[in-house]
Amino acid sequence: MNFERIKEKLNILADAAKYDVSCSSSGSKRANKDKGLGDSSGMGICHTYTEDGRCVSLLKILLTNHCIFDCAYCVTRKSNDIKRAAFKVQEVVDLTINFYRRNYIEGLFLSSGIFKNADYTMERLVAVAKKLRLEENFNGYIHLKSIPGASDELMREAGLYADRLSVNIEIPSVKGLKLLAPDKNRADFIKPMEKVKNEIIQYKAEKKIIKNTPIYAPAGQSTQMIIGATNETDAEIMYTSASFYKNFNLKRVYYSGYVPISYDSRLPSIGTEVPMMRENRLYQTDWLLRFYGFDIRELLNKDTPNLDMDIDPKLSWALRNLNLFPIDINKADKHMLARIPGLGMKSVNKIINARRFRKLNWEHLKAIGAAVNRAKYFMTCDSRVFETRDLTAAQIKGLILSNSSSKYRKTLNNQLNLFDTVKPLSV
Repeated sequence: MNFERIKEKLNILADAAKYDVSCSSSGSKRANKDKGLGDSSGMGICHTYTEDGRCVSLLKILLTNHCIFDCAYCVTRKSNDIKRAAFKVQEVVDLTINFYRRNYIEGLFLSSGIFKNADYTMERLVAVAKKLRLEENFNGYIHLKSIPGASDELMREAGLYADRLSVNIEIPSVKGLKLLAPDKNRADFIKPMEKVKNEIIQYKAEKKIIKNTPIYAPAGQSTQMIIGATNETDAEIMYTSASFYKNFNLKRVYYSGYVPISYDSRLPSIGTEVPMMRENRLYQTDWLLRFYGFDIRELLNKDTPNLDMDIDPKLSWALRNLNLFPIDINKADKHMLARIPGLGMKSVNKIINARRFRKLNWEHLKAIGAAVNRAKYFMTCDSRVFETRDLTAAQIKGLILSNSSSKYRKTLNNQLNLFDTVKPLSV
């Protein structure tokens, strides 16, 4: 083995993989067997987090940065003058095992550019996972990026050896994809997602009858969207996410702020700030949909097509619906408690449990961990002290902002304004 060449490949292909953020390791329960290597339940070298919040490390690389496509937003596009490299299947296997034995990593996140065609590339990704499982008895976490357009047979095999599969839909809208990647077809992204969903359902059903039925993609599937490369509104982005969660049972949708890498006139110019705040607000909205019982139409609609960059989406919703407040935390149900700004789901559950024994006041709420400085404008409790002033939404927002700080405050930008003069994308 030429170690210098392997090191060079690793530097090139690890750097090329950094733009993919969808590498969470949560959700898998693959146990160690036959005295093999690793245990995915213990779960980047990228860092990611498990379902219970632990930080783990994954070897995050591309199989190759050669690609037959010329997507304007992608650093590995075929027209980009960059140094190219490709790993052999066995080289990725050896790297993974050697890194694991040195305690550098706890799993593998493997993606790839597309060379020749989708099946040719996907076959090699599957071969890596298959060799790790069957030849090296590796039981650590494996995340494979599914190649759009890959055959059903390869997708089925991939899920038998990987813990999580993901297909990045890349651009949130069909019109945006046509503008920046005209050679790609949205249907090619949807097909493997549909296949994975159906296989997960089928294998779960069979396992109820036949206990030794293998586990298929135990950590489910995810996807990623690039934010800020095209002029979609936040509503368009989140309606797409809501649809994917509903139709494909996705575990996660990741939002990746576009990093300007090209002088292409269709894209934000180099030097434009990455929309970190917008990315953060989209994740907060995603969280409200998945864990707080919100409907996407409540948060984003024709009247509110974009999220407020100054305040989080739950507070923004509350200020638009002051007629529903204040809420009595000693009487309200879980659904309404979860809608009070300043209350997370842990606090909501603590309130429900604690109020069985006594009525709660402000001191109790502080002890529980509620953000009282924010929540006090939207709720009442067992206390005479309450914000009785008839405050408007603008006044409440001003008071909350004056007493809060954000790590993103310095990076606030109006990226959407970049597109004010851009012509609408053709359908």
